[in-house]
Amino acid sequence: MAELATIARPYAEAVFRVALDEKALPAWSERLSLLSAIAADSQMRSCISNPELSAAQKSELFKSLAGEALAGSEANLIDVLAANERLSALPEIADLFEALKASQEGVKEATIYSAFPVTERQRKALIADLEARFKTRLTADVVVDQSLIGGVKIVVGDQVLDTSVRGKLESLRLALKN
Repeated sequence: MAELATIARPYAEAVFRVALDEKALPAWSERLSLLSAIAADSQMRSCISNPELSAAQKSELFKSLAGEALAGSEANLIDVLAANERLSALPEIADLFEALKASQEGVKEATIYSAFPVTERQRKALIADLEARFKTRLTADVVVDQSLIGGVKIVVGDQVLDTSVRGKLESLRLALKN
């Protein structure tokens, strides 16, 4: 998907600049989420890739599905994407926009791998501890990975904090090997 990210990046950056100018980052985030969901729909993907439909037809179909959610700038985005045959890049544009928004707001994405399901209370406490440790606001996804045996493994950007039993066993194995 590197090619799709390369295609989507200029559009995401342009949308981000528009959202900043309009002081409407949350609104654009919601709209792009909706547009991304429409573009990801299997029936819509087949319409987007249909060579018998013109760019104008694809754009009108897309805008009709989005309904009242599209204002002037969003409608222009759809027109530009349709004209350049880039409607299928909308999910990637939305993802890149969210990354830019998070960076602007000083929020980083964390993935918490846990050997067991984590309650909401535990999740909030863990996020609070991680925010203090990494000195930034975090949004976190929790993934259950039973191969960890116990404990958690946390990935924030390029930093990994591995307190899992599997991680400790691996460290012990490497220490004994040397």
